[in-house]
Amino acid sequence: MANQRLFLGIDCGTQGTKAIVLDAHSGQVLGQGAAAHKLISGANGRREQDTAQWLGALTLATRRALLAADIDGQDILGLGVSAQQHGLVLLDDQGQVLRPAKLWCDTETTAQNDRLLNHLGGEKGSLERLGVVIAPGYTVSKLLWTKEQHPDLFTRIAHILLPHDYLNFWLTGRHCSEYGDASGTGYFNVRTRRWDVQLLCDIDPTGRLQAALPELIDAHQAVGTLLPGIAEHLGINPQALVSSGGGDNMMGAIGTGNIKPGAITMSLGSSGTVYAFAEQPKVSADAAVATFCSSSGGWLPLICTMNLTNATAVIRELLALDIDDFNALVAQAPIGAEGVSMLPFLNGERVPALPHATASLLGLTMDNLTRANLCRAVVEGTTFGLRYGLDLLHHNGLQSLRICLIGGGSKSAAWRQIVADTMNMKVVCPEQSEAAALGAAIQAAWCKSWANGHEDSLADLCERCVKLDSASESWPIAENVAATRLAYERYQRHVATL
Repeated sequence: MANQRLFLGIDCGTQGTKAIVLDAHSGQVLGQGAAAHKLISGANGRREQDTAQWLGALTLATRRALLAADIDGQDILGLGVSAQQHGLVLLDDQGQVLRPAKLWCDTETTAQNDRLLNHLGGEKGSLERLGVVIAPGYTVSKLLWTKEQHPDLFTRIAHILLPHDYLNFWLTGRHCSEYGDASGTGYFNVRTRRWDVQLLCDIDPTGRLQAALPELIDAHQAVGTLLPGIAEHLGINPQALVSSGGGDNMMGAIGTGNIKPGAITMSLGSSGTVYAFAEQPKVSADAAVATFCSSSGGWLPLICTMNLTNATAVIRELLALDIDDFNALVAQAPIGAEGVSMLPFLNGERVPALPHATASLLGLTMDNLTRANLCRAVVEGTTFGLRYGLDLLHHNGLQSLRICLIGGGSKSAAWRQIVADTMNMKVVCPEQSEAAALGAAIQAAWCKSWANGHEDSLADLCERCVKLDSASESWPIAENVAATRLAYERYQRHVATL
């Protein structure tokens, strides 16, 4: 149809890749597709992925989305890539990947991170210098780890890329990065929006890492057009513009319309995140708040918890429950799970800052050890971590009017109500649950608009393409809020003992 303006949004996550086709003219999502990834795990906290899986999944998800939308890929005007943050992809001078990508959830580099943090002068020094406190998940410790564990391979590094940078390179042949995703590397200054080259020289005085840095581009800039062979492989118009793309949190912000002050996005995914838009880089004194750049021209103060649906899934599998049965048991148990508390720190934890913590179940008696209470306790425990993080954002002066809830957990009505009662705030989900893929498609439309002389602002596009699902609205209930507050205080007392 002549008045359609079609864009592809791709989101490469830990568990799989999603693709959506967006008509930026009508604001409608016309089709979507997905394909799964596998994780490489080790007992020492290793969490890696084979990058070839990402390429296969991107191809499959894209083809499925085009098929579902029933459109010709030649009509696609542009595409945007969102991906999991912090991962490290190393290329040699031939553009070949040197080893599996180390991911955000990898904790094998904790010792290297501790040494780097010490080198920066601790949390205070890291905040002053970079505007963020480096954590084991960040990219910088992965570089030091590679140097120490794989010295031969280290000498062959020609390009250091984040997951979304690597996918953009595969699509266009160009090595570049944008400010939002670069904020999570640990060698980028979020205030000045520049690489901290000196830190990389401290890791490796030869200058190899500095030379391997990608070029930084603005969020509204295109990386380029598709390589002819890739366009043919994907079945997409070779003139399609590839936008700057960004990290999944930055793209999730765009995909929930979180591009001006007052909005809060909360994601109930494998990990939990809470983030808000800020016009200035007001860096929090609390190490747990990461004042990242946004992919819309501002900043995106963010907190991330390491344990969310990965923790609820463990309990679900333990009790052999499907999602519906699990949610029914959560709703059946009373607020506070009759005294059962779960500190769900199965992966260690970032917020609260307990990297070496393990999970624990507390308050068990002969009477309250039920399946329902276990299910309720894991959902409350993970949600309380997000409440702790939201309080940190509020302490830093961020205002919030309502929460836009995304991620797998947001599909549960019981969980939405727990979030509303825990945060004492209205909660609503967007119609399009794949917010990061939607954000990537919207950003692609924005980049195309810039290239065409600004037909649409980002605000125009978000207004048109981000739709809220009124059926998902959950309001806090006064008596629930009071009961939840008591359960949250109990959680805080348990955390304090760690």
